[in-house]
Amino acid sequence: MPASFFVFDLPAEVCPAGQGYFLVKRLIDMMFAAVTLVFALPLLLLLAILIKCDTAGPALFRQTRLGLNGKPFEVLKLRTMTVQENGVSVAQAHRDDPRVTRIGRFLRAASLDELPQLINVLKGEMSLVGPRPHAVAHDRHFGRVIPGYAGRQAVKPGITGWAQVNGARGETATIQAMETRVALDLWYVRHADLALDLRILLRTPVEVLKARNAY
Repeated sequence: MPASFFVFDLPAEVCPAGQGYFLVKRLIDMMFAAVTLVFALPLLLLLAILIKCDTAGPALFRQTRLGLNGKPFEVLKLRTMTVQENGVSVAQAHRDDPRVTRIGRFLRAASLDELPQLINVLKGEMSLVGPRPHAVAHDRHFGRVIPGYAGRQAVKPGITGWAQVNGARGETATIQAMETRVALDLWYVRHADLALDLRILLRTPVEVLKARNAY
């Protein structure tokens, strides 16, 4: 069993939340992820079959991301594209992107492609709530041009986050768009507590139904 399974967030100075919060947060993460995966397994199997029938390639997409304190891990998603980029150059999905498959458009709009990340949560690499992890190529690029960008990694990345429920979801086609997301992420890092996490979790389904910037 990976050592990270038992590792709680060890926040940098930018994150004032105490270890009691991170302990409770980790326990909630594990319980929620385990129960949800059990009930979601039939759906995941069905979606995997649909993906395989739609286009050639694996049902699962794996990509290196940076987690707590910049530690790399392999994020899991249901494959929604015909490409599987994981290198020095990764192009973000955009409106009417021809790389997105037919089933992929539905999965991305409903955020169902994120379900396998519950495995990342169980492994201790992610949390239910936190800044969304970006491709390493994007971290390196935006880390050079946006002050304080690395502060997002003072806590574990999340399946959903403060930026996502405030409209900063999906493509960041400009530096200004990423600056907005980073500002929201850093606000979360500075104000993280269980009440805020619950607020984000409750707002997430509403945001998914709006399908803003989900392509």
